[in-house]
Amino acid sequence: MVSEAMVAGVELGGTKSIAVVGRGRDIIDRFRVPTTTPAETLGVLSDKLAEWRREHRLAAIGIASFGPIAVAEGHMLPTPKPHWAGADIVGPLGQGFDRVAFHTDVTGAALGEGRYGAATGLSDFLYVTVGTGVGMGIIAGGRPVTGMMHPEAGHIRVRRRSDDGFVGACPFHGDCLEGLVSGPAIAARAGKPAHLLTAEDPAWRDVADALGEAFATLFLTLSPARIIVGGGVGLGQPQLLPMVRERVVAALGGYLGFVDAQSIDERIVPAGLGEEAGPLGTLVMAEDLLGDA
Repeated sequence: MVSEAMVAGVELGGTKSIAVVGRGRDIIDRFRVPTTTPAETLGVLSDKLAEWRREHRLAAIGIASFGPIAVAEGHMLPTPKPHWAGADIVGPLGQGFDRVAFHTDVTGAALGEGRYGAATGLSDFLYVTVGTGVGMGIIAGGRPVTGMMHPEAGHIRVRRRSDDGFVGACPFHGDCLEGLVSGPAIAARAGKPAHLLTAEDPAWRDVADALGEAFATLFLTLSPARIIVGGGVGLGQPQLLPMVRERVVAALGGYLGFVDAQSIDERIVPAGLGEEAGPLGTLVMAEDLLGDA
């Protein structure tokens, strides 16, 4: 149930950050700033949030950040983005709020899709973004999954064809999922950016194989009702999802009755909210705090 209270949200991205204030699906105001240094970016965002607190009675804030992050502690973990390793996120952005929710940007987008987009009405689903990297937000029983850290399922290993010799592009794991299907991985494999490849380029078969193997594994381990795919690579190639669906069905070999040729179009779907998933997701995070109160 959506609260009638006004709440705030911040989507902290690697290149740009967006602050919003609203109620339910109605975003009353938004503010965008480039993501530069922590002091500059968080300072500007904090000033805007303080201004909104003077204008509105804000009951809570949801903060969704690029990672990796320490969810429980509210700060950034070691990250390749210069100056951001160890940065305190919740401290400056949550100042003045009695209730603060903090999670990854992909989990925020997952919650947005769950409330208003392609997973509406579902309590168990995954949101997978395939772009510069691969991120996953896992929702189980209507709640984001966390353990010692947020899910990093974009780095799982997948079974590969014996004739595929590409070493992968992940600096940590080589041919993990992200190292095989991200934008930089496709460019390294094909010799040019993904958006310049034709729909018939053989690189898409390799991407579909890796995603299909990964999604089959996720269906087996998590039993989600749906996997939602977003991101520049995930949504930028209309031919890709049909190829992935076909590979998932083949990889499962009929083992899961709820994932077969007849149901697969409903099990793997494109994201429905586009760039609004993240901002709306931060408001969902904040509103869910009020429901827990």
